[in-house]
Amino acid sequence: MLYYFPYKHIDRTRLYFVHELTADMPFVQVLGEILSFEEEGRGRKRRLLAHFTDGHGIVDLVWFQSGAFKWIKKNYLIGKRYIVFGRPGVFNGRINIPHPDVDDAETLQLGTMGMQPYYNTTDKMKKVGLNSRAMERLTSTLIAKVFPTGCNINTQLAEPLPQSLIHRLALVSLGQSLHDLHYPDSAEALRRATYRQKFEELFFIQLNLLRFTRLRQQQVRGYVFSTVGSYFNSFYSNYLPFPLTGAQKRVIREMWNDMKSGKQMNRLLQGDVGSGKTLVALLLMLIAVGNGYQACIMAPTEILAEQHLATFREFLKDMPVRVELLTGSVKGKKRRNPIIEGTRTGEVQILIGTHAVLEDTVEFSRLGLVIIDEQHRFGVAQRARLWKKSEVPPHVLVMTATPIPRTLAMTLYGDLDVSVIDELPPGRKPIETRHFWTEKPEALYRGIRGEVQKGRQVYVVYPLIKESEKSDMQDLENGFAQLCEVFPDLQIAKVHGQMKPAEKDAVMERFVDGEIKILVATTVIEVGVNVPNASVMVIQNAERFGLAQLHQLRGRVGRGADQSYCILVTKYELSQDTKRRIDIMCETNDGFEIAEADLKFRGPGDLEGTQQSGVAFDLHIANLARDGQLVQLARDTANQILDEDPNQSLPENARMWSHLRELNKNAVDWSSIS
Repeated sequence: MLYYFPYKHIDRTRLYFVHELTADMPFVQVLGEILSFEEEGRGRKRRLLAHFTDGHGIVDLVWFQSGAFKWIKKNYLIGKRYIVFGRPGVFNGRINIPHPDVDDAETLQLGTMGMQPYYNTTDKMKKVGLNSRAMERLTSTLIAKVFPTGCNINTQLAEPLPQSLIHRLALVSLGQSLHDLHYPDSAEALRRATYRQKFEELFFIQLNLLRFTRLRQQQVRGYVFSTVGSYFNSFYSNYLPFPLTGAQKRVIREMWNDMKSGKQMNRLLQGDVGSGKTLVALLLMLIAVGNGYQACIMAPTEILAEQHLATFREFLKDMPVRVELLTGSVKGKKRRNPIIEGTRTGEVQILIGTHAVLEDTVEFSRLGLVIIDEQHRFGVAQRARLWKKSEVPPHVLVMTATPIPRTLAMTLYGDLDVSVIDELPPGRKPIETRHFWTEKPEALYRGIRGEVQKGRQVYVVYPLIKESEKSDMQDLENGFAQLCEVFPDLQIAKVHGQMKPAEKDAVMERFVDGEIKILVATTVIEVGVNVPNASVMVIQNAERFGLAQLHQLRGRVGRGADQSYCILVTKYELSQDTKRRIDIMCETNDGFEIAEADLKFRGPGDLEGTQQSGVAFDLHIANLARDGQLVQLARDTANQILDEDPNQSLPENARMWSHLRELNKNAVDWSSIS
């Protein structure tokens, strides 16, 4: 409960007069008495009003939960003096205070309340009386017991951080920080307490990540790829379809250094859609093949795996490299023999697959390199199964087109080395992003017609499949019917997550072949196929998508030499935050800039969901969107501690190491898998 921190504090020492109140004030308190009660409205609009005066004016206190009306009338007495606390609002031109705190003026001592904490509580908690005020009563009792009057607050709790570190960074003690996070004497005391707790939280996360990383580097040997090999050289000299960008060359050098070092490569490759990650992956696999090893690339969908196969065969042309595909739909004799047999004997040098490659029947002769495409689509435990298919751990590269902000990468992927492709191949035109309104579809239809007449294809994405009573969002079914009406002469098809995989794949193949001109879809196409002829991405109800998702969807177009467009369609009325999000999308194509902005808008969200089963921590107080500098300080400090105490044996650090073990006693170490 000590770590159940308040989400805000409010200064409870000041009283206001009723005539001072305005609807834009945050929180106020007024001393006065109730004149009378009255009920207004019916059904869900029923409300209880108490007319409250301080002798200088009248303000309405309002309650909407009719189940509590009887209790309120019985317990709040007319003519008795109360201190009312809440956020002022306005209704029908009158100032009111909805659902205020009402305290007996004789018993409430404002001078002792100071900075009052406010705690998040759920509806379930509120129903049993555990609102913020009740939580406050519990925590004040707890604080009084943990820190009794006259005690030394700095020595009441065992300090997990070494004293040398506390002095060097001028941190307050653990006891002082926990006391002040609940009941600070001043705003400065609250700031120092918050800083200490944020640092400690981030420091132990980084210490754990870096400790595992160093342990893995010491214990896990990797295959030594001593040469780039003849396959790489032959491809680079004779078959390379276009010159590599400087960024592609840089990341290949970084990975080549890993693979020849004798240590296992464990690297994350980030690059925007269309930045050339697939070509980098092929070049790395050719290094593995040139050193006598097999390589495997795992994709999240069959259609993406098939596309990798087509791309690799097109790149390799007549080179003597055997590339095969293994997916759930490769059945019978073909699956048993020759693909699985060829993989087992080593004749299959590059295997492209989906989850099917994880099956126990798939055995490798000498697996040296594993590449995982769109890694967030795979659980960590799934990746572990692939990892075990080799006597010595293979080199691991995980690729993502979702740009990850630096602070998030340092925390979620802090155990991986990170490579970034931060430039697009020459000749690619930046995608133009424009903002259209739902209320004026004619301009949009003209634009779509114009692009189709030029021989191009169009995606139209909807947030919902079917109409919903709870939402006013556009839905795919109605949108599809409308587009068929507007463009009766065009081939239009739809694809969504409720269709069978075979149906989805059939529609996508027709779109890839150019037969379908307009593809109406949900976000199932977010990670998908390469259709260079698709030049328009229309996103309906764009305000309902996060920035990162909008950027991913936009990346489905702009893959050919033609000018491509992303059209964000929203209703007229938008909040300030939403307008800013749409503006950012229209202003920049830089995925990292967008990812940083997205993190600031939405916060880090459910980190465990992002990493699936790979994150062994919850954040109580730190915020990865706002605490980037603190993440870096925590990481640098953790590295310094590990340099000074690599064997975890210095007496002054004993309490810190024991606290780290306690924090992670139930955690699984996934770091060696990626």
